[in-house]
Amino acid sequence: MARICVIGAGYVGLVTGACLADMGNDVTCLDVDDQRIANLQQGIMPVFEPGLQELTQRNYQAGRLRFATSYESAVEMAEFVFVAVGTPSGADGEADLHYVQSAAEGIARSMTSPLIVVNKSTVPVGVGDWVGGIIERTQTAPIPFSVVSNPEFLREGSAIQDFLNPDRIVLGSADPRAARRVAELYQALRCPILFTDLRTAEMIKYASNSFLATKISFINEIAGICEQLGADVKVVAQGMGLDRRIGPGFLDAGLGWGGSCFPKDIRALEYMAAAHGCHPQLLRAVIEINRDQRRALVRKTREALGGSLSDRTIAVLGLSFKPNTDDVRDSPAIAVIHQFQREGAIIRAYDPVAMGAAAHHLQGVELCPDAYEAARRADALVVCTDWNEFKHLDLGRVRALLGRPIVVDGRNIYEPERMRALGFTYLSVGRPGVLSRDAVAAGAHGRDQLGKPTGDGRLGPLHSEQQTHQG
Repeated sequence: MARICVIGAGYVGLVTGACLADMGNDVTCLDVDDQRIANLQQGIMPVFEPGLQELTQRNYQAGRLRFATSYESAVEMAEFVFVAVGTPSGADGEADLHYVQSAAEGIARSMTSPLIVVNKSTVPVGVGDWVGGIIERTQTAPIPFSVVSNPEFLREGSAIQDFLNPDRIVLGSADPRAARRVAELYQALRCPILFTDLRTAEMIKYASNSFLATKISFINEIAGICEQLGADVKVVAQGMGLDRRIGPGFLDAGLGWGGSCFPKDIRALEYMAAAHGCHPQLLRAVIEINRDQRRALVRKTREALGGSLSDRTIAVLGLSFKPNTDDVRDSPAIAVIHQFQREGAIIRAYDPVAMGAAAHHLQGVELCPDAYEAARRADALVVCTDWNEFKHLDLGRVRALLGRPIVVDGRNIYEPERMRALGFTYLSVGRPGVLSRDAVAAGAHGRDQLGKPTGDGRLGPLHSEQQTHQG
């Protein structure tokens, strides 16, 4: 059993602390937010993550997991101190490291015996050395310590599963003995462990997230081309994913990526690269394509509603950046809603768990108790998050509630043929759209706004101002 302190009781820190405690260690989660710690002691979680509340409470009640606000009490007896604080984006995309600096200074002032400092936070390349320097300069007396970079690869919505069943553990340090001691904490997980130097470990995290975001932006680039040429991006992605060199993961065309990791990590890597004389054109294109996906959804909705969103009521389903989380940081849904509002639309919205978090970022939006109430008398329904609940809606009931039978699906959760059979005008991402029977009968309106309809109500390629990228 190891004595561990985790600094930061947010998403990464709390998952890390609860999982390490569940593996039999003595863990204290430290956070300077008094209210957060008081809530945790009462079983109130700071984030929604499936299984986290049960895991946390079980280990808290068993005495393996404690919560503290004092560095002295949390660090004093620790053998390992995991730093899991936020590194938000600065004005130019650079990582803001003031939380990391505060943690390093707190460790230095509170340590009473040798320990290993483990950086879990995503930090720019070189920060491991910087943290070591801060601790060395701030110590009141020289006490031995080592710094190990141990980047996290947790996905919101499946973080506990990811922690306990990792693809790999990355450990970077100038002290091989310290890295091996951290490796022993993960021994029971039986996964590959990669030992590197500090800077390489830090770079692995940025490179991994940037590559995954690139796959998403790539398939969204292909989706735009599919729309122009009449192909189906879902089948294209399936055909690509069957190639073992490519794989099926992160090839779902849609509204693009958001959340707390991809946006800040890609911007930070782009900043680091430019600051050191590199020219990260690919990273910049990945960011640009992702931004354009949100604009494209607004454009499709505008065209479906006759060219204007002014005074149109739009039902938005989903506010979190992905399902199974209440995280709305850089959520495509929030960005889309703001664009709708700038064009004069009236917004009604629903999300299974994220409405409380989203309310702080939205003004003038009616938050509804369920998807059906959001759809009532709306001029269009827009899907922004692929919650399972939305996949299993009674679409006949939705059709009856809508003021107009228009669905713009930013996550491709419905099948076009079924939507056509139900009488919807249905637009998705990278697939041919379908017109409702009324729209087909209208003829000219459908051609002007949505492309040339075929005899069965399918839409041909959409000819509009949408641009395709060359990145």
